[in-house]
Amino acid sequence: MQLQNKFVQKIPQTVWVLGFVSLLTDISSEMINSVLPLFLVSVLGADILTVGIIEGIAEATASILKVFSGVLSDYWGHRKGLAVFGYGLSTFVKPLFAVATNPTGVLIARFGDRIGKGIRVAPRDALVADSTNPEVRGAAYGLRQSLDTIGAFLGPLAAFTLMAASKNNFRLIFWLALIPGFFAVALLVVGVREPKTTQTQGNRSNPLQWEALYSLGSGYWVIVVVALLFNLGNSSNAFLLLRAEQTGISASLIPLTLMVVNIAYSFSAYPLGILSDRVGKFGLLVGGFLLYALVYLGFAFVQTPWQVWGLFALYGLHLGMSKGLLLALVANSIPANLRGTAFGFFNLAVGLALLPASLLAGGLWQTLGAEATFITGSLFAIAAVLLLVINRKKYLQI
Repeated sequence: MQLQNKFVQKIPQTVWVLGFVSLLTDISSEMINSVLPLFLVSVLGADILTVGIIEGIAEATASILKVFSGVLSDYWGHRKGLAVFGYGLSTFVKPLFAVATNPTGVLIARFGDRIGKGIRVAPRDALVADSTNPEVRGAAYGLRQSLDTIGAFLGPLAAFTLMAASKNNFRLIFWLALIPGFFAVALLVVGVREPKTTQTQGNRSNPLQWEALYSLGSGYWVIVVVALLFNLGNSSNAFLLLRAEQTGISASLIPLTLMVVNIAYSFSAYPLGILSDRVGKFGLLVGGFLLYALVYLGFAFVQTPWQVWGLFALYGLHLGMSKGLLLALVANSIPANLRGTAFGFFNLAVGLALLPASLLAGGLWQTLGAEATFITGSLFAIAAVLLLVINRKKYLQI
């Protein structure tokens, strides 16, 4: 407890505020996302293909914009303004969901929401690095991830409670989702003070020039390739849910499996971030990837529901061991004046891997069975571990 208090005192206000901004924003977004497919199909009459197209366009947009917002934050030397704009846009398009009368209206709203996410993510991650010292960055990113994930399971919980209380009034939920989003933007405006240091004074040369990208260093680009390789085997959670149903978990209980993931994730990310600042990030990150490989092997051969619940809990632990640590490793590997650019390219690599990963998983499932999908995901994780281990000298001291 004394060790944890020591780290709490070192983590600056900006990180705490960004964490609670993420929590409130995730409550707002997940209140909508958790019921949006059902709204599209049952109320607006959309088919499953239309749902997939809307999600694909939205997520691809967010991935591409992360690079440009990160570059702009380095060029201008101001990250908070971009973060406020991104969070604000995602919040103030929420009413468009409530007034949508056809799938095109939902696409416009979802597109605006994901543009907001694409604009805010890289500057926000860079702000965490700007505001912290290297010795507490694992704890800082872990804390923000933990608070973010708490919002990710409170949002669906609020939506399902409101659905029951309002007799499936989707539009009421969409309107109410505006409230936590508004508080998130207000908290960001009032609570975050951008550090007045050399790393945020601006880099008036183009961060996309070859010299700038080269100066990010080989250690950074290896992490990007590792993240890309790992996420090529990290398909949509929809496949985990389908596997859970195959093993006999009832449809009514399927949403609770993701709540198990988020609970394990939220309770592990911050303590493991603290631990990484004490014992090093490399070993824990490798352990997180190997745990993922074992979990996916488990999903390949799982036979009973109780095993599935345990695997979902371990999957959440893997997220706590890896997502925040990857960000901390990026932050500690790059020049201060290119943090926005670096986080932009990192998030782009992760985002671009999601579509081929899910296409590969679906193709394998359809042709060879569920076992092939999860074994392949496990092999991609092992390949990412091997690439990390080969380059371990770059990371053992950070």
